[in-house]
Amino acid sequence: MENKNREKVDLSLDAETFYKKYGRKKTISTFTLGCKVNQYETEAMIELFKKASYEIVDCEEYADVYVINTCTVTNMSDRKSRQFIRRAKKKNPCSIIAVVGCYSQVAPEEILDIEEVNIVMGTNDRNKIVQIIEKVNSNTKLSTVDDIMKVREFEEMQIKEVRGKTRAFLKIQEGCDRFCSYCIIPYARGPVRSRLLDNIVSEVKELSNNGFKEIVLTGIHVASYGKDLGNVNLLDVLKEIHKIEGIKRIRLSSVEPLLMTDDFIKEISSMDKICPHFHLSLQSGCDETLKRMNRKYTTKEYKDIVKKIRENIKNASITTDVIVGFPGETDEEFEKTYRFLEEIELSQMHIFKYSPRKGTPAAVMKNQVDPKIKQVRSEKLISLSKENYVKFASDFIDKTMPVLFEQKLENGYYEGLTPNYIRVLVKEEDIEGKILNVKLKEIKEEFVEGILI
Repeated sequence: MENKNREKVDLSLDAETFYKKYGRKKTISTFTLGCKVNQYETEAMIELFKKASYEIVDCEEYADVYVINTCTVTNMSDRKSRQFIRRAKKKNPCSIIAVVGCYSQVAPEEILDIEEVNIVMGTNDRNKIVQIIEKVNSNTKLSTVDDIMKVREFEEMQIKEVRGKTRAFLKIQEGCDRFCSYCIIPYARGPVRSRLLDNIVSEVKELSNNGFKEIVLTGIHVASYGKDLGNVNLLDVLKEIHKIEGIKRIRLSSVEPLLMTDDFIKEISSMDKICPHFHLSLQSGCDETLKRMNRKYTTKEYKDIVKKIRENIKNASITTDVIVGFPGETDEEFEKTYRFLEEIELSQMHIFKYSPRKGTPAAVMKNQVDPKIKQVRSEKLISLSKENYVKFASDFIDKTMPVLFEQKLENGYYEGLTPNYIRVLVKEEDIEGKILNVKLKEIKEEFVEGILI
């Protein structure tokens, strides 16, 4: 719905006064880059705007306010953020452009220097975004970014309603103290802060009452949950959510491999709501590379953890992230990574080409790898990942699996996930939001087609 009223309007008015004066609600559009944490935070900001009587419109539509939630993991993320900023202002030259998130936190002046930008907010105080926007106009240039390293409390941004989804992402933790040598995120997100357990349980109950069946626990470093609280840990969160009626599945987002101790694996293996899908971040299958990355485990430790999960948790899917072309990664080191991944046969791998981030130790390391070599290595691991996925999914062909259907696709199929993260397509009518038994029949690239049983 494109707004036809394009005259210059007074955007400094609060939403209620604006509606009375111009006969329409203020419109807000959001654009999100990056991880599940960013997606959660955008949804939380959307709820704040809805409570303030704003109308939510698509990111490609004409709007009075555009909020861009940025990522800064790679140079490509920064570039996409800048592109959308300029595109948004072209749609409505009188709009307010607010840029928030990780890129804003680490480069606030750089973003404020972009002509189209009005407000720069970092990774804190997003729960005040409506109040800040209603105090400014389309000529404002304002930064609210503060020193994130001094922030010690988790910022509550509760979501009671998630639009168009059957799985709810729930942020339970903020910050990271790992300081991997390639990663800018600790500088963008600050120290570890954990959400109070009572607040987590309260939000999950609300989501359950709204019909959500699966909860995905997210955070910047989920394995660190409770480190700052002292009397609670991630296992306590899982146990409390497991008790909540209506929630059928609990899924963990990316976690540190060393979280998976013998005791942790034993505990979660007895909880039938825990999805047997574990995204264990690896980054490299070569110990020399891992050491330069400042990762805290060895390939042997990682391999042993994978083995224990598979021995104790039926149908477990293990996925990972891998960086190719890290500074100093020789052909020999890459071959070690390839052979390691070939041996342990993870079900899927997300492959990233190393991107230098200003302010990190790796950005100034010697022996930076040529982009052409990164591309070749990336393609080789992507090919291996596809082979591994086919092997993994093949074990479930002609077997019946419960699938939570999330959405209807344009071709008449419904798309859903098994507990162990096999993406399934079924041609059926009106099954969105339901958990149904499906016989898996045929692998089609990243999907498996099935039939209802």
